[in-house]
Amino acid sequence: MDIVPLLPLTTPRLSLRRFTPGDADDLYAYQGLPSVARYLYRPAHTRERSEQVAAERATQGAWRADGDKLALAVCRRGEPGLLGEVSLSLADARAAQAEIGWTLDPRHEGHGYATEAALTLARFAFAELGVHRLYARLDVENTGSVGVCERLGMRREAHLVENDLDGDRWGSEYIYAALASDLDGRGRDPRATARRTVHGA
Repeated sequence: MDIVPLLPLTTPRLSLRRFTPGDADDLYAYQGLPSVARYLYRPAHTRERSEQVAAERATQGAWRADGDKLALAVCRRGEPGLLGEVSLSLADARAAQAEIGWTLDPRHEGHGYATEAALTLARFAFAELGVHRLYARLDVENTGSVGVCERLGMRREAHLVENDLDGDRWGSEYIYAALASDLDGRGRDPRATARRTVHGA
C-alpha cells in the first residue's frame, strides 16, 4: 500500500505531514538533545545524522511488509517548523501488528500536542492501514509518554524489568497496547471517526 496519497493528516490544530530534507535543522533541535535521546536508547543525533534521517523519512511511504515504517512531522497548521514527530512501524504484516511512537520537542510540551498527534495517527492506522493491534514500548521513567498512552486509553500489558542497557544504566520498559474498539477508552471505534486530508487538497 502506498501511504503518500493519504497524507497529510490533520486536526483543528495540527498537520501530520511527510518529512522533507529541509526539516533537518528542526529535527536536530530536539533529536540532538541528550534528554530526548535518553528515552530512545541511543546517542543524541549529530547535525549530520539529522540530515540523513530527514532525507530517509522523506522517501518513506510503503506499508506492506514487516519492518516498513512511517514517520510524520508534527506541525501547527499553517505554520512553519516542527513540534515533533509521530511514527508507525509494521512489526508483523500477517497479524497486522504495529508499533506507535512519538517524540516532542521539549519546548512544545504541555499543550497536548503529543496526545493529539498520537491519537490521529492511531486512528489512521486502524481505519486506513488495516492495523489490528497497536502497541508502544517506553521507558518506565518517561512519565510524559506514560501519560500519553493512558490518555489514549491504551492498556499496560507488560512491565519489562531491566530489559535494556543504555550505556551504564539498565532501563526498564512498559508495553502499552490497544485494539481499534478500545483505542480511546470510551468504546468508540476509530474506524468511524478517523479523518484524513488528501495531499494537495
